[in-house]
Parts: sequence; structure tokens; C-alpha cells
Amino acid sequence: MADLKSHAIDHGFHVHDERHFVETYSLRQLWEVDVHPEEACNGPIDLHLSLEVDPRMLFAFEDVVLALDDPDAEAPTEHTFPLVFTWSLPPLPAPPDLLILATELAGVGGTELPVEVSAIDSFHSVTDAPERSLNMVARVPITLASVYRPADEALCAVLDKCRDVSLDLLRRAPAWLGEDTGF
Repeated sequence: MADLKSHAIDHGFHVHDERHFVETYSLRQLWEVDVHPEEACNGPIDLHLSLEVDPRMLFAFEDVVLALDDPDAEAPTEHTFPLVFTWSLPPLPAPPDLLILATELAGVGGTELPVEVSAIDSFHSVTDAPERSLNMVARVPITLASVYRPADEALCAVLDKCRDVSLDLLRRAPAWLGEDTGF
């Protein structure tokens, strides 16, 4: 996880907070890191990275690697962990059309970073108008082979796309928040 944070910093992200959870029964581990692009220090976008490690997958990968005849042989790529990127925005007075936003973010994220868009409508009181908050989630499988023998190229492409999506959201957010952008 330290390498991932360092790599994110190299791609123009600021790291703000980090959490590590261990489930005592299964020994499943989860790392969470709060980051944002350098341009978004004052908000409104929150970006949350999480990596979940299943010990059964880790042990299965270890068994396969130990069974390799050649220690320098390529490790198998079928063992993966999910790396999840979650963007969130505060309640938006002028929210976008979700279908249009999902389509446009699909063009920005591409196949390297498929982004799902969802919204939550909240009501403070039954007589109040709804407030819509946006959440965007991208799930990328990280192969254990790339962790075993680091290959930063694949992660570089994902982090570049993550930054592109973040900057695109940052560019659009003032209109959704009802702020005058001067355009």
C-alpha cells in the first residue's frame, strides 16, 4: 500500500488520510486512503482508494508461485485483488443528468477505468426538495503477479485515468454546485 500511495503522489495526487482494517476471524485486510488531485485541495471532490486483501487468494497465489520450477518464471495472473476508486460530491443544487454524465465519464475513464455513476436523493424534511449527491465508483483488478514483480505501467495507466476523471469532475462541479464559473 505504501507503494500505491507513493505512486499516486507521483501522478499528482495528495494523500490525506490512511486506514488499515484487519478482520480477526478471516484475517481479511482492507486499506483505505483518502486522496485528491493537487488542484482540488479546497474541494469539492473526495476521492477514496481502497484495496481489499483476501488471505485465501494470497495463500493460493503463494502455493502457485512456490510450485514454479523456475523462480524467475512469470507468475500467473489469475489471482487478483480489487482496487476501488470512489469519488463523491456534496449535495448538488443543480445536479447533472446521470445518463449523460455516465456516458461522458466512460469516455474519460476508457476501458482502463470503467466508472459507475450513482446518485442519492436526501430529504431533510418531507416538505423539502430533495438534495442529490453523486457517487462514482471504478473497480480495477490488481493482479498479484504485478505485486510480486512490480510492473508500474498498468498502474500508471489506471492512475492517469483516475486523475483525468477527477479533473473532469472538478471542472464540472462549480456548475452543479450553482457557483458562477464566469463562462
